[in-house]
Amino acid sequence: MKELLLIINPGSTSTKCAVYSMKNSKIVFEEELKHNREELETFGKLIDQTEFRKKLILNIILKNGYSSKDFAAIVGRGGLVHPCEGGAYKVNEKMIAELSECRYGTHASNLGAIISNKIGKEWSIDAFIVDPVTVDEFNPLAYVSGFKGIERKSRSHALNIRQVARLVADKIGKKFEEINFIGIHIGGGISVVAIEKAKFIDTNNALLGDGPFSSERAGTLPLEGIIDMAYSGKYTKEQLRKILSKKAGLFSYLGTSNFLEILDRIKSGDENAKFIVDAFAYRIAKTIGEMATVLKGKIDAIFFTGGIARSEYIINILKERISFIAKTYVISGQYEMTALGRNIEMVLNGLQEIKKYEY
Repeated sequence: MKELLLIINPGSTSTKCAVYSMKNSKIVFEEELKHNREELETFGKLIDQTEFRKKLILNIILKNGYSSKDFAAIVGRGGLVHPCEGGAYKVNEKMIAELSECRYGTHASNLGAIISNKIGKEWSIDAFIVDPVTVDEFNPLAYVSGFKGIERKSRSHALNIRQVARLVADKIGKKFEEINFIGIHIGGGISVVAIEKAKFIDTNNALLGDGPFSSERAGTLPLEGIIDMAYSGKYTKEQLRKILSKKAGLFSYLGTSNFLEILDRIKSGDENAKFIVDAFAYRIAKTIGEMATVLKGKIDAIFFTGGIARSEYIINILKERISFIAKTYVISGQYEMTALGRNIEMVLNGLQEIKKYEY
């Protein structure tokens, strides 16, 4: 049996690719291919980037001594597909059609399945996705927004959070499916997820919805202000969408979304930067409190992950506010590539079912 998996994870300005060894259950090669934002903007639609990114991936894989004959399967980052349960899905034509037209939203991760499918067909091997952004296992009450016709959506860093939840479960000495967590991913976007026995029963919409503000995204805003912006005549619908998802949050207050730069400003005595970052942590803590009520206080652990979770400054503020709820763990960084490989390894070894994408 072939022992390698090709992993593809497209982002807004980069494409990560990796080789996962099922023999060693780990990533044995990884590369992040950076893209110039202006170059990507020359493509009319997201789908138009497919061949460009695919060629770069194949070049780097072949350059590093791998060939199509080495791989058992390909797994791509799951994008904005139809809301679905967590797990591994074999890519099919329905999924490709919906991702190609961005039926459920536009995000670079939509290209994960599309590129994987194209390469898989050329190499005559299967392509998969795992735990897409739209994993939806909500408690029915969680969909109700407060206005009929507008429904809350589940958009989270499901892949990374589910993988870290398994790591924390190992530390606790219990099975992932037996315990309750509040999982928080703090990066370019922020997800705060109530996890009940492996199910994501509630979360803020981390893309363009509700919850705490992030480095660039607005999170929950006062409705009166949103109405005033929408009818000010200053913005088109698309401009407003771009501002609230890419020019809001820390960027709108401090002129940068680079968190390391912001921390340096705080160390240099910038009181305004300190105030805004303290408010940033305050909003995250408030949302954690909300999720504690969702789980009725029955919480085995709270964990933090994502790039900004490396900041002791942020974590210390958060722990001060939420440590009374449950024991906290910090497993910073991102584990998406490993999670993609590990899940498909389990699928190919018969330890995890393949879910069929059909809606």
